[in-house]
Amino acid sequence: MFLIRKPTALAINHFRQTQGFLDFTYAAVGATRDTPPPGFVVDHTREQIGVGETTFRRAQEALRNWRQLELGWVSLGTPPPAVKPGETVSVLARVFGLWSLNACRIIYVTQQQTPWPSFGYAYGTLPDHAETGEERFLVEWTPRDDAVYYDILAFSRPHHFLSQVGYPIARRLQRRFARESMAAMRHAVSQAQ
Repeated sequence: MFLIRKPTALAINHFRQTQGFLDFTYAAVGATRDTPPPGFVVDHTREQIGVGETTFRRAQEALRNWRQLELGWVSLGTPPPAVKPGETVSVLARVFGLWSLNACRIIYVTQQQTPWPSFGYAYGTLPDHAETGEERFLVEWTPRDDAVYYDILAFSRPHHFLSQVGYPIARRLQRRFARESMAAMRHAVSQAQ
């Protein structure tokens, strides 16, 4: 949903509640677990954000608190929802003087200890989203080299008319999002607790 003015907290809450009852906008729900489906653009960004178990614990906490979306021009539209399947998420972005309010639903949460510790979750798009597709956020700690990685995997294609018309700009914004989300996570894990 594109808006000229920033929506109020009440409007965002109403938006989130009404979107919560709607179906996903694509068929391959959960495909970020394995292989993204054909017909979508796939974006995969993976970078080392630190080392050690403490960094990994901080990275998990950052994901649980949605710190990867604290970008200034992108934020959660409402107080952070719990990170659990079925929760509806509203993401608010300000681009070129317009506000874009987008609805997603958490599909799955993953937490593993083998082959190495990892934590993450994915959300998929609902009808009032500029794109259609899915995005997964994951942190991993590989004890053999002590590295902590932040990994974003997404597949998408335009859903809204403005996204179709401005597709080159949308692609640029998706790359910017990945770059700045990496920086936000590096910042989150480097802060003293």
